[in-house]
Amino acid sequence: MYPKKSPALAGSGINKQMIRELVRITRTVRRFQEQRTLDPALLRQWIDCARLGGSARNAQVLKYMLLTEARQRQALFPLLGWAGYLAEWPGPAPGERPSAYMVCLQDKGLACGADKEVYCDLGIATQNFLLAAAEQGVFGCRIGAFSSQAVHRLLQLDDDYEVLLIIALGYPAEMVSLREVGPDGDIRYWRDQQGGHHVPKRPLAALLLDPPAF
Repeated sequence: MYPKKSPALAGSGINKQMIRELVRITRTVRRFQEQRTLDPALLRQWIDCARLGGSARNAQVLKYMLLTEARQRQALFPLLGWAGYLAEWPGPAPGERPSAYMVCLQDKGLACGADKEVYCDLGIATQNFLLAAAEQGVFGCRIGAFSSQAVHRLLQLDDDYEVLLIIALGYPAEMVSLREVGPDGDIRYWRDQQGGHHVPKRPLAALLLDPPAF
């Protein structure tokens, strides 16, 4: 399911089916091949893709911090929550933990609009980042469940920065499959006995609303 590397997306000749396939395979992954390191140059390239996305008022308030060293990753791991629907799962075991983390921060000194605007920027930026990573066979998990104060202290941040989101990254050690939401409407992801991860998605027809007649 996860290609090592998809063909490059280039210029005006972008293949629409290629983009749809890239979006389809860009799934949340929570178990990784921890021993496989990530090239810092690639990480910077993907952050550049995040940088190029749209930004409310063009304020560009997001900053990023990469944690790739083993001691950094070990210190951050216990501060994170991993899967709300898998209540008994404590997170990836040693050997399946992320090879890197990207910490997404708001530079509060650059903010010039409503507080909610930064979260629009965050969604655009992190999706750009994860699509670029998936094109290289690397996947991630957006983590919003963490102790803000503890992470702030660990990273030795001053008060100008707020930690918004943490992305765990690595080469996948699990398969993630999409499933259509069943008649019961249950949208909780689940794992089968072989460890495969299944994510229910609502059908397209259920998302489209008819406009009023004018």
